[in-house]
Amino acid sequence: MKPILLMICAALLLAACGGGRKMSPEELQHKLDSVKALEIKEKLALQGVNLEASDNPLKLFYDSLEIQSLPISYSEDYVNFLPAFKDVTPDIVSYMELVECKHPKAVALPESVGARLMIMAADETDGHYSLWLYSLDDDYVPVDKLCLYAVDDMDPEDINEFGEEQFVQYFSITSDYEIRLMDYTKKEYQARLDEVYHVDESRKFALASSREE
Repeated sequence: MKPILLMICAALLLAACGGGRKMSPEELQHKLDSVKALEIKEKLALQGVNLEASDNPLKLFYDSLEIQSLPISYSEDYVNFLPAFKDVTPDIVSYMELVECKHPKAVALPESVGARLMIMAADETDGHYSLWLYSLDDDYVPVDKLCLYAVDDMDPEDINEFGEEQFVQYFSITSDYEIRLMDYTKKEYQARLDEVYHVDESRKFALASSREE
């Protein structure tokens, strides 16, 4: 089946480059995302996962999660203790393509924007978790993900300029699903990054505004 998917991708690229109406970059990306989603579903089918069946493991896992009420925002307690997060089973870890995680955890968000969203906590270092916001399609397959909080997201230039202990990553998700990511220094509240995202019609995280220092 993979050669067929490669042929589809090639046809899409040919359509984008010439012949008839040219595709916009957004249209081309949407088509490629659709092909990728089809490939993921075929891969799951080969693993014996019937996404349309009532025992779809992705659906069963998602339905078992606690619901995180909104709004939420960064706090040291939240990222350290992960309240209401549930352990992710090994089979789900493989579906979510989590790498080098020993004890990942997850929590769901209320469904009110036409997309199923959940926060996945990935223990990329012992005892410390990065947080990823996932959007899922109708079959509970991941469509897109956005890093809310990274355990190790600082390069040497940042450390030299700000000092490692002074740098804070901030995130918030409002009840209207406005997702804000900010990096700032503790002492002077000097922002290095300020981005706002929303969930678009394709269930991807679209950048609405950005400001960088």
